[in-house]
Amino acid sequence: MNQSSTIYSPPTFHRHILDNGITLLLQENRAVDLVAGRIFLKNAGSRWEKAEKAGLFHLLSRILPKGTENYSAAEIAEKIESIGASLGTDTTSDYCLISLKTVTSDFLEILELTGEILLKPAFVESEIELEKNLTRQAIRSQKEQPFNVAFSQLRESMYHEHPYGISILGREETVANLTRSDLQECHRNYFRPENLIISLSGNINIKQAIQHIEKVFGDWRVLPSSLQPLELPPVVWSPKHNYTQQDTQQAIVMLGYFGATVYDLDYPVLKLLNTYLGNGLSSRLFVELREKRGLAYDVSAIYPTRIDLSQFILYIGTAPENTETALQGLQKEADRLTQIQLTPEELQTAKNKLLGQYALGKQTNSEVAQLYGWYETLGLGREYDSKFQNLIKQITPEIAQQVAQKYITQPYISLVGPHDLVS
Repeated sequence: MNQSSTIYSPPTFHRHILDNGITLLLQENRAVDLVAGRIFLKNAGSRWEKAEKAGLFHLLSRILPKGTENYSAAEIAEKIESIGASLGTDTTSDYCLISLKTVTSDFLEILELTGEILLKPAFVESEIELEKNLTRQAIRSQKEQPFNVAFSQLRESMYHEHPYGISILGREETVANLTRSDLQECHRNYFRPENLIISLSGNINIKQAIQHIEKVFGDWRVLPSSLQPLELPPVVWSPKHNYTQQDTQQAIVMLGYFGATVYDLDYPVLKLLNTYLGNGLSSRLFVELREKRGLAYDVSAIYPTRIDLSQFILYIGTAPENTETALQGLQKEADRLTQIQLTPEELQTAKNKLLGQYALGKQTNSEVAQLYGWYETLGLGREYDSKFQNLIKQITPEIAQQVAQKYITQPYISLVGPHDLVS
């Protein structure tokens, strides 16, 4: 063997559960002297909010880095910048998240700061009021954007009282009524070690990772009381046609269908159909409605991954005078999936695109930490990484058509434009 040749060693993955229930995931990667982390809080997010407290988890995520028992908001920001690290908080419908990245030698320091933010938030009244005002401004701003208006209208029409029907920002009136006590109670109830998943990727070994996590979070004890079971209102299929008049130069047309949860075997099939219809410049909707017919400023499809019933959405931005034609065009393309099987060539092209983009989404430490932590949060485990890809490869034209027929039925319709041009 050539002495200068290098034997490839695949990255080593570890899964470890601490005594207090924290789940640690580690993908070792020695290529770059960095560590990226995603700290997921499962059993959290807007899905766990009552309607009158909508926006609570979003506000909490904004407040966490704005002051702790030992540091002010300015001191936290200065500490992050002085290390040259990144640290951010976020919330979604199905989980809350802290993201961090740093060089390996500074990982313990940024992790200790993260622990301070997670465990010892000060909930400073002035910061709370500032973030509430910023959130309400963001909600008002969304009401001025035709796409967001159409999406919100569709979401509310489909989900009604289910939390998925409300923006993670909440509503102006609910955000205005949130209090410091609400934030403290939410933090006390949901921030539990057994709810935490720490997903790391980078130049650190499992022994070091466990030592650091134990040092920062090892004394965090499990609460004696457990979380109350989540009771959600049922989602009822009842298609509606909704229209909002808005003074805008383009009309937004959306068709909405209910889609499978992430746990359903139909999930990867719908992901593939979504890619075929609306992903990129070669997608069916782009080619047929924009390139060939000139109907679209923007056209695509959306199918978010959700714990509960998701949405399969087709949308187009078009000139107001083309609204009805664009609606008919979207409907025709949706119906085509149920009536005509994709050719083997069409199906393979969509598979190549989806799997190629999936692979490209795992190139950085941050992306790997996000993906594996997300799968763990969903209860699917890291093995779903390969399982998902294998399921995609097994889809046939017959399976794709059967799943399309199951979900693409009578649509919910959401329109936004200067006036209703659809008869």
